[in-house]
Amino acid sequence: MSDHEAPTTEAPSNGTGSDEAPANETQEHVDDAAEHVDQARQIAELEDAWRRTAAELDNFRKRCARDVVRGREQERAAVATMWLPVLDNLERALEHASSDPEAVVEGVRAVLAQAVGVLADLGYPRRDDNGRAFNPAVHEAVSTMSGEGLVPGTVAQVVRPGYGPDDKLLRPAAVVVATRAS
Repeated sequence: MSDHEAPTTEAPSNGTGSDEAPANETQEHVDDAAEHVDQARQIAELEDAWRRTAAELDNFRKRCARDVVRGREQERAAVATMWLPVLDNLERALEHASSDPEAVVEGVRAVLAQAVGVLADLGYPRRDDNGRAFNPAVHEAVSTMSGEGLVPGTVAQVVRPGYGPDDKLLRPAAVVVATRAS
């Protein structure tokens, strides 16, 4: 180096002969950034869809709950409506209670038949269990009795009738069960 030449400092070279980063490296950064933006957009879309679906599910759950309540109210009203004629006939029977006791008894029997008919219409017919084999699934034994002509293990007497078929019993019959004569 001569005294007249100024010292120079060279920037490290990237081998391309230019001071800029290589074009392919810059393009990779641009591609990576674009990919991240695309992924972020997809995540935002999925999150939005998830939130909408969760809201729809919540609305569906609330709608179903309201429908169940409405259905119960309608069914209760329908059942109550079926019982109104029974109440009307009981009131008529009480109005005539002092005039003719025999007519009142006959009227009460008719109202009882009407009430049993309402239960049957609701799917719970009155059971006729006299003489049937005792079944603890549909009978409630309250006593036993023995006697001539009684078949052991059968219902000898119904104390309180049961209602409904075997597969959807509303109330079991309270019965006296026949046993062997001692």
